[in-house]
Amino acid sequence: MSAMIADRPFELSEGAIALLDVGQTHSAQSSGVEFISIGINPVLVNELVSEMGVVRTSAEIVFRGNVTEDANISQIGRLVVAEISANQIGHAAMLDALVRQLAIHLLRCHLNVRKSDKIELSRAGPVDRRLRRAIEFMHDNFGNEIALEEIAAAAYLSEYHFARLFKQITGVTPHVYLANLRLDRARKLLSETALPISEIASTVGYQSQSHFTKVFKSITGVTPRAYRESAK
Repeated sequence: MSAMIADRPFELSEGAIALLDVGQTHSAQSSGVEFISIGINPVLVNELVSEMGVVRTSAEIVFRGNVTEDANISQIGRLVVAEISANQIGHAAMLDALVRQLAIHLLRCHLNVRKSDKIELSRAGPVDRRLRRAIEFMHDNFGNEIALEEIAAAAYLSEYHFARLFKQITGVTPHVYLANLRLDRARKLLSETALPISEIASTVGYQSQSHFTKVFKSITGVTPRAYRESAK
């Protein structure tokens, strides 16, 4: 499988695992390959860091590398898939337990944790305090047409200073981060609802279905319709 993570190309062989930090852009292309994608709320990771006594304040938490092979992660991933497929009693509690187990394993083996007085918690997880207001603003308004000027104003920064700082800290531009927010919501709506694709496009902030389809395919490698079919 060919993958792009934060604009860097990777080749993922059988059994390989891609590890993505908060806000990192990614895409992949493959043929005849089955893969599992699991997202962990960064707020949970930060709470576990505090519970485990690693640091008592907000922390900067990043992966040591983007690609690895780890039988424990693979096993937990398969258990998550099996639990979702079975949908038995206690389904939600079991999934919560598996995700916590995965998060703890990642903290032990794959994540670097550093105390940081410049990090605050937001709904997006631990973020630089200078950017927290802007990221919260994007999470609240990604379904609307918003300009860089409005996002920068939420952080009380100039457009130029904000754009440079955002890219320096997150590794992506504000435009790319906003696009990822919209695409994450679109994936959820495509897989969990029967809403028309045109309505989903409008809901996540795109004025036309064609523009939405173009952006969605450029990031995921498939059209929204194909993604919906594969999620059934």
